[in-house]
Amino acid sequence: MCGIAGFCDFNKRTSTSVLQKMTDVLIHRGPNDSGYKLIDTPRAFVGLGQRRLSIIDLSSGGHQPMHFENLSIIFNGEIYNYREVREELIKQGYTFTSGSDTEVILKGYHCWGDAVVNKFIGMFVYVILDEKKQELTVCRDRAGVKPLYYYYDNDVFLFASELKALHQHPMFIKEIDVNSLSLFLQYSYIPAPYSIFKKTFKLNPGHYLKLSLANKKITQTKYWDVCDFYDKPEIKISEEDAINEVEKLLISAYNYRMVADVPVGLFLSGGYDSTSVAAILQSGRTEKIKSFTIGYKEAAFNEAPEAKKIAEYLGTDHHEWYVTASDAADVFHQLPEIYDEPFADNSVVPTALVSQLASKHVKVSLSADGGDEVFAGYNKFNQSIRYTESVPQLMQSAFSNVMGLINPEYIPYFNKKYNFNTRYEKMRKIWTDKTPLAALKYISQYVTADEARNFIGLDYEDYATNFDCANNFSTEINSLNKMLAVDYKTFLADNNLVKVDRATMSVGLEGREPMLDHRIIEFVSQLPANLKIRNKTNKYILKKIVHKYIPQQLMDRPKMPFIAPLTVWFKDELKEKIQYYLSEEKLKESGVFNSAPIIKLTNEYLQGKQVNYQKVWNILVFQLWYEKWFAKAA
Repeated sequence: MCGIAGFCDFNKRTSTSVLQKMTDVLIHRGPNDSGYKLIDTPRAFVGLGQRRLSIIDLSSGGHQPMHFENLSIIFNGEIYNYREVREELIKQGYTFTSGSDTEVILKGYHCWGDAVVNKFIGMFVYVILDEKKQELTVCRDRAGVKPLYYYYDNDVFLFASELKALHQHPMFIKEIDVNSLSLFLQYSYIPAPYSIFKKTFKLNPGHYLKLSLANKKITQTKYWDVCDFYDKPEIKISEEDAINEVEKLLISAYNYRMVADVPVGLFLSGGYDSTSVAAILQSGRTEKIKSFTIGYKEAAFNEAPEAKKIAEYLGTDHHEWYVTASDAADVFHQLPEIYDEPFADNSVVPTALVSQLASKHVKVSLSADGGDEVFAGYNKFNQSIRYTESVPQLMQSAFSNVMGLINPEYIPYFNKKYNFNTRYEKMRKIWTDKTPLAALKYISQYVTADEARNFIGLDYEDYATNFDCANNFSTEINSLNKMLAVDYKTFLADNNLVKVDRATMSVGLEGREPMLDHRIIEFVSQLPANLKIRNKTNKYILKKIVHKYIPQQLMDRPKMPFIAPLTVWFKDELKEKIQYYLSEEKLKESGVFNSAPIIKLTNEYLQGKQVNYQKVWNILVFQLWYEKWFAKAA
């Protein structure tokens, strides 16, 4: 695990010192070692930089950049099955000088070219310069666990694990992309391939990019797409056989994530996802696995007691930290540094805090992200189907037409209900479009597109995202599977994985995602829908597996989101933060907001009216980000 940064400068002006600055600003991702290489090719300077967090092969043999014949590589991530791939390469006549997975990628690429990626089980971004072909290749893992940003303008191509590295290059221009800002306000994150800056993009998961040094052109190739597996015919299989096969895949995937030369632990919330990881890994092990949980004194948000019960039953070495508003305040101003693109998931604070807790005891911690997306855990899937397929289409059209004639602010009683105007508009749009996929998109928005336009004081166009990919599926695929595929490519990749990667890396902790082993999703995607949701029971098949290890009575309780009690804290201890950052003076600094509706929203929230706090939180996070990366720099 590490941070990578670099460039391809066709002007041949960028120095090694700039490369070093770009790389060293990522020291939190890799505090153990650093490497920098400026390569003078016939047409461009190519800079490759890496900060290393030593997890596999702690010796100097894992130092990067690494070179072999005409190839040079930098790499962020882990290849869990590198030993098996290495054995294949040895049979092909290759020899190895280190025990690192980096050398396996490098020589695997030399042997098989771009197809080598299909052999890997892992999380990764690797960059390979082929001096013979005069070509730079950048490849990102299937799910998008590891990040990669790139910028291309004025014959300078920049890339890095985090945006802050691009800021170190003198040719990088920080200009806010208002189209992306609108997406952020709607979803609380910016979906790939977009970023907050113009001419700056995220490499899509399951893709590799090639930059030709001969003609300066970029091409992108998709090598894996979760939609392709959901679009396959359903597997004809009994429930018992399905459960056994999924359990085997989970056992294999989870144990692969224990491959390390340093201590490994796991985040434990007490829900089905993290409990499955803890239960399977602790089963049969005499050594106690370290588990970590965040708790709150606010009972409505507190999962710690349930997590502790699970830990005691399994016999893990459990650690918990009951955090307060004061602890949250300590993290609050670190957020724009940790998440150097506006990012307002409502669990960023506890994720950062649990990472801090784990980093005191281990160097690697397993998370259970992906369980809800793979096994259908979210209620939004049920809602999307209920709102559309359970209501006749003629009736939906009639509802939508009538709702379009009525201003929700003038509807007695209901206009006093929580977030009523936004929920009203969402339902109108859902019944206009009449499909579960459209319903998922609107349910996923905290701020509607119309509200975003009201908050933003500039003209802009609406970007298409993976929420708008209905045409990617054949007509045979059922609605649940379509939604699962879209959620995998949106909320999972651009929200949950970003959240965990930045939080763990901010304290030099490697976060691993065992439920995102591609073998799991490739199999589960083709299972019948009634093994995912049955009789209103979400995660049906996963729950059946977990109950083999944990008594059902320990697990049966309402699903709780992993969020901090911000709604409580921001009306009390942290109230002054809202008042300061969402004042008219501060809102005008960026030049992108129409301050009047935002101030109205903020005042209503602070007065205790039924306002969705996530709207306020999204704007507050942007304000913090802007102060960090623009105002102070100016």
